[in-house]
Amino acid sequence: MTIASHLQELRRKHEHLSTLVEQEQRSPGSDALKIAELKRQKMKLKEEITRLADA
Repeated sequence: MTIASHLQELRRKHEHLSTLVEQEQRSPGSDALKIAELKRQKMKLKEEITRLADA
């Protein structure tokens, strides 16, 4: 897998997590811990994307 294709996959996963976070936040009775975990995963992906893009 090339770095470019890996970055593309990471960006796709990041966007998917963004969508999940938005859906959870709009949902009545949403689980704050679940939202926090999704945001943490999203931040890890963003950091990885930044690290690879700068390399």
